[in-house]
Amino acid sequence: MNKKFYITTPIYYVNDKPHLGHTYTTIAADVLARYHRMIGDQTFFLTGTDEHGAKIEETAKKAKVKPQQFVDEIAAKYQFAWDELNISNDNFIRTTNPKHIKAVQQALEFMYKKGDIYKGKYEGLYCKGCEQYKNEKDLVNGKCPEHKIKPEKMSEECYMFKLSKYAKDLEKKIQKDELKIRPIERKNEILSLYKEGLKDISFSRKKVAWGVPLPWDKAHTSYVWADAFLNYLTGIGWSGPPSDSPLPFGLAQGGRKGGELNTPSPCEGEGWGEVCPADVHLMSKDILRVHATIWPAMLLSLELSLPKQLFVHGFFLIDGQKMSKSIGNVIAPEELVKKYGVDGTRYLLVSATTFGHDGDVGWSKFDEKYNADLANGLGNLVARVLTMIEKLQINKGTLIKSDDLKLKDEIKEYNKLFNDISIDSALFKIWEVISKCDKYISDNKPWELIGEDNKKAGEILYNCLESIRIITWMLWPFIPETSEKIWQSLGLDPSKEMEKDFDKATKWGELNSGVQVKKCNLLFPRIT
Repeated sequence: MNKKFYITTPIYYVNDKPHLGHTYTTIAADVLARYHRMIGDQTFFLTGTDEHGAKIEETAKKAKVKPQQFVDEIAAKYQFAWDELNISNDNFIRTTNPKHIKAVQQALEFMYKKGDIYKGKYEGLYCKGCEQYKNEKDLVNGKCPEHKIKPEKMSEECYMFKLSKYAKDLEKKIQKDELKIRPIERKNEILSLYKEGLKDISFSRKKVAWGVPLPWDKAHTSYVWADAFLNYLTGIGWSGPPSDSPLPFGLAQGGRKGGELNTPSPCEGEGWGEVCPADVHLMSKDILRVHATIWPAMLLSLELSLPKQLFVHGFFLIDGQKMSKSIGNVIAPEELVKKYGVDGTRYLLVSATTFGHDGDVGWSKFDEKYNADLANGLGNLVARVLTMIEKLQINKGTLIKSDDLKLKDEIKEYNKLFNDISIDSALFKIWEVISKCDKYISDNKPWELIGEDNKKAGEILYNCLESIRIITWMLWPFIPETSEKIWQSLGLDPSKEMEKDFDKATKWGELNSGVQVKKCNLLFPRIT
């Protein structure tokens, strides 16, 4: 068995329905999870919703519903959206789940008994939108740059977490890539933050009822980040530290979607304890700071291993402007699906920008790319080759195994790019193969040979079809439904294809020359 691979999205805050940023993160994580499953890694993909805090309490009150009813409705919208986009998550964690709440309470009590949480007083500028305290230097014209609101001056009794205790250790681990942060400029940004020094932070709220009560002081509820971060453990079955012992503890043994994950194991033991806690935490840049400070410090306090990598992507601008309801330029995920279909939406978002950096998108850009890459590119290649094979067979010709179009180097580079989490570049590599195949057809003109030299035409068209079969494997993490349609057109059973070893399946000549192809409907009808 190959290695384990555990990937997470952030859990999304349920004050509103899913937007384009949530969708981008989730599709990207799904692409990575599908790739690792495809190459045989034992993969677990976690996403979910963050459902506690002052902002939820306030929004539910405005909607005149109880907080639990409110979060149930919004969480259902996320689950529906991810189902519609063919997201293959193994679990969907909700922080209102009783098992999660119990584990959070046990973890906080463990840290409290250890002396890492203590009673104090916190004074500072608090942004309700972020549910974070801000420094003056974080503000732009006195406002939070993300939410465009002026933070409130707050002073409250709370329980504090000794973030400063772990700062030096974490700084060294980040410098040495023991906690890897990519792209590299994000690592440098975090190291600059550490050089300024980390202060102890508030870990509880006294005036927020909608949260996880602290087990030793029910007048306080857990600060929302302290609760939310632990989803990365509870989502793979962790039930918290032993309540009667301050000793190190491990995660639970993992399973598949919908299963119970209750078997305890040490971090170095079998099952999902080995990942302890993640290979990749995928996120947007606005939540990197808390993921690179509070979360790893919590893990050190809990005596657990750090994640291997935090990978940070950028934001989308819409035709050069930030998305805004007031401007009226917001693009909703469901609008993309309605216009371009599920796989069209997946492709357009993943290919929109260099992964890890900001991108500029818009309806006209999406239309142009959809037509150029999907309708005229992939869709046209498949339709044209299948049409020529049908014509060859009508002329009593057959496909003949040949060895003209080798793709070993492209596949090797594709694997390397995925390992570097350069998923947009991996997609670009596939389009290089598509272009190579198009050029091969143009250079060899098989349509002129059909009926005149069926043997030569059969060799050329075998090469084209075998290229398409390999392209389909490479495309599967990105556009799985389309890939399965293409396999079916090649006379292959998608479920049997996915049982194959990726390296062996993408070797040249695996396609039987006697395969019975069948034409399919247009994969991507042109947008006019």
